[in-house]
Amino acid sequence: MPGSEAARAVFRTALRDMLVLVAVVAVLGLAVGYLTAGVPGVWGAVLGVVLTLVFSGTTVVSMLVTAASSAQTTAAVVLGGWLAKMVVLVAVLALLRDQTFYDRVVLAVVLLVGVLGSVLLDFRAVRAARIPYVEPPVGE
Repeated sequence: MPGSEAARAVFRTALRDMLVLVAVVAVLGLAVGYLTAGVPGVWGAVLGVVLTLVFSGTTVVSMLVTAASSAQTTAAVVLGGWLAKMVVLVAVLALLRDQTFYDRVVLAVVLLVGVLGSVLLDFRAVRAARIPYVEPPVGE
């Protein structure tokens, strides 16, 4: 596929940036969660970070794995991943609905900051990318 190595480089950059962001959000979320809500705030931050990793990480990894595949394969993998994420989200929220060990506000804020930050980092990585439409044959 033309540009597949360049696309992989973009997705590796996006994955690295997302992991750094999640680490920063985890540290800040744990600290702020503890200061604002105690131990339930810590649990809310932990749950928010895990859900951020599931949401943001699976998309970037699926794009990285299918960078050399056809557009149809990539779309199928990304759509399948999105559907799986929705099932996981509904299941996790259903399991957590009546639980009191975590702070819901901290969970929501950490998840929101993590996912929106990841989207912005992905956008920045793709916007700065130099991916060719065609590659000249080797030897020319």
